[in-house]
Amino acid sequence: MFGIDTTILAFIALAGCSAGAVAYAFLFNRIASENTAGRRLQSVKNAETDRSVVKASRDRAADAAKRRKSVQDSLKELDAKQLASNKNIKKPPLKVQLRQAGMSVSIEKFYMLSVVCGVMVTIGAYFMNAPLLVLPGALIAGTLGLPRWFVSFQRGRRVKAFLNEFPNSLDIIVRAVKSGLPLNDGIRLIASEAPEPVRTEFRRIVESQQIGMSIPDAAVRMQETMPCSEAGFFGIVIQIQQQAGGNLSEALGNLSRVLRDRKKMKAKVQALSMEAKASAVIIGALPFVVATLVYFSSPNYIMPLFTTSTGHLILGIAGVWMSIGIFVMRKMMNFDV
Repeated sequence: MFGIDTTILAFIALAGCSAGAVAYAFLFNRIASENTAGRRLQSVKNAETDRSVVKASRDRAADAAKRRKSVQDSLKELDAKQLASNKNIKKPPLKVQLRQAGMSVSIEKFYMLSVVCGVMVTIGAYFMNAPLLVLPGALIAGTLGLPRWFVSFQRGRRVKAFLNEFPNSLDIIVRAVKSGLPLNDGIRLIASEAPEPVRTEFRRIVESQQIGMSIPDAAVRMQETMPCSEAGFFGIVIQIQQQAGGNLSEALGNLSRVLRDRKKMKAKVQALSMEAKASAVIIGALPFVVATLVYFSSPNYIMPLFTTSTGHLILGIAGVWMSIGIFVMRKMMNFDV
């Protein structure tokens, strides 16, 4: 019985294997085609994924190139505007100089005051018993030289006061932008709360915006009334951020840090040049000190310089050469940072 069962089971197993082999033989092509189709489908999916990755990479590269080109175009445009306005900034007309000095004086009134100043200087020179040949020079110096020197002095003083306060104002704008306020509100805050002359310059930006001008254009125009490179930096940062985008608070924070570093460098250069300035002051004051000492010790020895025409000629030549020396020493001590 056991032998019969084993034979039957073996027969059944052989029959099953034969049926499976026959079925595999009939279904082999179908299974192979399905496997091939599966591989093709997977390769198509992989190719689509690769194309998506390549397309995304190309899009990112195109966006970066577009943004880079936009920044380059903005810089070229700003450079062109800067070159066009450099002449007016370095040697501006008298009307612009008066605005940069913060003086609310009309051209006509300035000329009138210049004439009055020239007449007063000439009268003072006459009462000091100056030679008649000196009086025309005193009139020219008092009319053209002294008033313009005063305007130049006021310009430099105003620029210095602006640079002392400008980084603090930028920090306030950065905090306002980080807290969620728009740039307009930060500028209005500076225009109402900052010390002079920063308040006046930012008030001009607010007034320009009220008449329809954009903030970047108004910021770029700040350098027309505040003749310093730091004001130009502020306008360039605002305009580039407006055209190319980016983190405004980070850009203004970097600008504030750069301005503070420039200020520190200027202070360091000034400290290092104090020895040369002291030497220049001593050398420049030495002729006057020696002349005063000689006058008190031997007045008859030095008086011919002031009482004779030859002495006047010598004093004039000495004054010209001394002025040239002082000018050269001043140029040697001044460094642009």
